[in-house]
Amino acid sequence: MNAIHRRQFLQRAGLSAATLPFITGLPSLGLAAPARPRQRLVIMFSPNGTIPDAYWPDAEGKDFQLKEIMSPLAAFQDRMLVLRGLSNKVRGDGDGHMRGMSCLLTGIELFPGNIMGGGGQPAGWAKGISIDQELKNYFQGKAETRTRFGSLEFGIGVTDRADPWTRMSYAGPNQPVAPISDPYQMYGKLYGQLKDKENLQSVLDDVREDLKKVRKLISAEDARLLTEHETLVKQMEKEIADSSRQKLRATPPTLEEGITDQNDNLPCLSRMQIDLLVNSFVNDMARVATLQFTKSVGGARMNWLDIKEGHHGLSHEPDKNTDAVAKLTKINKWFCGELAYLVEKLSRTPEPGATGTMLDNTLIVWTNELGKGNSHTHDNVPFLLVGGGFGFQMGRSLKFDKVAHNRLHLALAHAVGHRLETFGNKELSSGGPLKLA
Repeated sequence: MNAIHRRQFLQRAGLSAATLPFITGLPSLGLAAPARPRQRLVIMFSPNGTIPDAYWPDAEGKDFQLKEIMSPLAAFQDRMLVLRGLSNKVRGDGDGHMRGMSCLLTGIELFPGNIMGGGGQPAGWAKGISIDQELKNYFQGKAETRTRFGSLEFGIGVTDRADPWTRMSYAGPNQPVAPISDPYQMYGKLYGQLKDKENLQSVLDDVREDLKKVRKLISAEDARLLTEHETLVKQMEKEIADSSRQKLRATPPTLEEGITDQNDNLPCLSRMQIDLLVNSFVNDMARVATLQFTKSVGGARMNWLDIKEGHHGLSHEPDKNTDAVAKLTKINKWFCGELAYLVEKLSRTPEPGATGTMLDNTLIVWTNELGKGNSHTHDNVPFLLVGGGFGFQMGRSLKFDKVAHNRLHLALAHAVGHRLETFGNKELSSGGPLKLA
């Protein structure tokens, strides 16, 4: 039964919309929607563009060879989907880095503002929601996909400064979502003290009268199922109210103590955050996550790679500077190695309560705010998809002709059943979702 028919049923029965999650699975009412497999999304960001000759495969289709930057993912080539030719076509206020970052996941313009960009181009925050938060809201709107947090925003080396260069997730217009760069803080958020019972409003209290009405419309067998649903929800509420009784599928990872949020600790911080991300997925605390390495104009010094110059400064060097190109290739390969660590960890983790691995049901999107650092182009923005669960045909390298990246966001939404007609700037959604299946 579709959403319109469900609303009509609620109106005829005199029920509130809050009752729907409790009754959609009752067979005699005919409201049940087809079950969907578990789906998760991770969006990983690294800054300052890529080195095209060391990144993009030459061939299209399934017969493609990985270049140097993507080589850490060689074992997962059949689980990869390389998308070349996607462009961030959002224009308006702000400089290239600002729009590259804050329009990356929103696909919509920045508000006018007084945050000064490069070249005297000021702007404010983005005018709309980001795709990660859009899908979070979609999942949280259904009982079968609702989780404790909905989404989690992990950072590695993101500065405390809040501006359009440092934020890619938006809960809505003018609502940037800050990533958490401190793994100890993230650990506390995931496993620390939860709200006590006095501050927790019972969902069942809001719909108790509606459930009485429903009982008059259903079979005896469904009444028994409804009682089981009520019992389960009460149990969940009690566990949430008392963190000491919270049941975890997997114990939290052990974090090394005393790792400060400093440049030279980025490799260790990265692994700590990735371990927390995977564990949060195992415990079904969220279905959506972002993993943000530094920020747009990120100037990390990769001393662990024996590179002393800052990343952003190197990215401005001309192509003829072969030493800079080699160092940038090494930097981007390191980011890919961190992605490979995440992918491998998911591939070795069994899917809780089902067959296969967590990678089978998790799609990771690795992207950037620029196509190339020294030109600040928004064409050929790197979009690499790894994993499964979204129904895309993986193991391919595809080339498009300056297609607006809004259409990829639409494809992600449609893959989870969220049938958006447009996302972000409506004009840039023309053509609908990319056909990746």
